[in-house]
Amino acid sequence: MMSTPVPDNGSAHHHHVTPLRRMKARSREESHRTATPLELFFDLCFVVAVAQAGVQLVHAVAENHAATGVAGYLYVFFGVWWAWMNFTWFASAYDCDDVPYRIATLIQIAGVLVYAAGVPRAFVDNDWTVAVVGYLVMRVALTAQWLRAAASEPSGPARRTAVRYAVGLVLCQAAWVALLSAPEGSRRWLFLIVIVGELLVPVVAERDHQTAWHPHHIVERYGLFTLIVLGETMHAATTAVQSALDEHGDLGELLPIAMGGLLIVFAAWWVYFAIPAHERLVSNRQAIPWGYGHLLIFASAAAVGAGLEVAVEEAVGQAHVSTTAASAAVTIPAATFFMTVWLLHARHFKHGIAQQMTLPVGALAVLACTFAGHWAVFAAGLAAGATVAVGVTLAARPPRPAVAG
Repeated sequence: MMSTPVPDNGSAHHHHVTPLRRMKARSREESHRTATPLELFFDLCFVVAVAQAGVQLVHAVAENHAATGVAGYLYVFFGVWWAWMNFTWFASAYDCDDVPYRIATLIQIAGVLVYAAGVPRAFVDNDWTVAVVGYLVMRVALTAQWLRAAASEPSGPARRTAVRYAVGLVLCQAAWVALLSAPEGSRRWLFLIVIVGELLVPVVAERDHQTAWHPHHIVERYGLFTLIVLGETMHAATTAVQSALDEHGDLGELLPIAMGGLLIVFAAWWVYFAIPAHERLVSNRQAIPWGYGHLLIFASAAAVGAGLEVAVEEAVGQAHVSTTAASAAVTIPAATFFMTVWLLHARHFKHGIAQQMTLPVGALAVLACTFAGHWAVFAAGLAAGATVAVGVTLAARPPRPAVAG
């Protein structure tokens, strides 16, 4: 143990862990607030579930079941993203980094690994039993965290908000469990209602009191998860190219896809991190739409990797889809990523019509490349790279004061 008293605000992440400390809200003005090693470990475990969803999407699209594949992917991905988001915002407000907190986080990690194991069944057979058990494990731990936060708050709005979160989590989780006994045909439609209920929990819980999430910390957490998902995309694409080379050895077919994929992912990284997003997150009014919108950013970033795998399989004759369909599996998620980044934060920092239109036009250019045959992915990579180049050039020009923004 340390010889000096450990501060109550959880700032001693790099020292010995304290057995127990009061879980009180952290300060939004805290300086140098960064992601902790535990949060990074948490993210890496969650990407296991993201990868599972991606694998199932590849199988579905390659077998020419794109519509059911995309629907299944979005359902499964919602569960992963929502569990990640709930943990992230709670940690930003109440991370006290003592032993009970770490154990609760471990339980949530165990839950997501069970959920990941249930992804193939949920995807292929619409059997959500294993996935819901994993989710139940996660939510029990998170509910305990909110009740602990409530217990440490004096009576008042902060305590009411924590209790509302706990009640909301329990109600939504009960709905997940009830879905298991619903008729199979109606399960996905009923799940849409549960999703709406889940999304309403933070809105209702924080209606008269905003939890003490930290803007810099939140933006860094989202940025790190985006990085990890983009890394998973590169891993998936590289593995696909490697196995295709081992089996078919046709580098000429695969090199344009590999190069185009690399350019798309690098452009995605560049575009996402070009903007100081934390400057906009001043309250829940901006933060909730921004946080929720990242479902599309994370899902599309991971789907690019799945699309690249499909494109590789099609190039070597292993996929039962047309070249155009395989190309669309890359260009549609890539264009979605660029448009969503523009909608969520890039447009708030652009000056003049040329800067404003760079990302939307770039997204359309990437989409247009779908029809470029076997060169589609490479062309999309060039379009993504050109979008970045134009954006950088325009940003470097001094603003003209006479032109209205």
